[in-house]
Amino acid sequence: MIDLNHIDDLARRLSDLIPPGLRESREELQQAFKGALQSGLSRLDLVTREEYEVQRAVLLKTREKLDALERTVRELEAAQNTPPASA
Repeated sequence: MIDLNHIDDLARRLSDLIPPGLRESREELQQAFKGALQSGLSRLDLVTREEYEVQRAVLLKTREKLDALERTVRELEAAQNTPPASA
């Protein structure tokens, strides 16, 4: 979800950049900026910070499991390649 407060703030900052002669239509421009920003951002394929953090945690856990499996495979291969001790 996109935080509408950030969009409002950005629209307000954009309207502040309008030259003084056009300031009378500032509110209209601010609403137009806000609409354009919402429309543009809604078309982007974005995820929330929470979704990102969840997927990051899943990836880290998967990486840990993969590393453990790789160690196990190396140990098993080393044990298989070691000749038996003769008595």
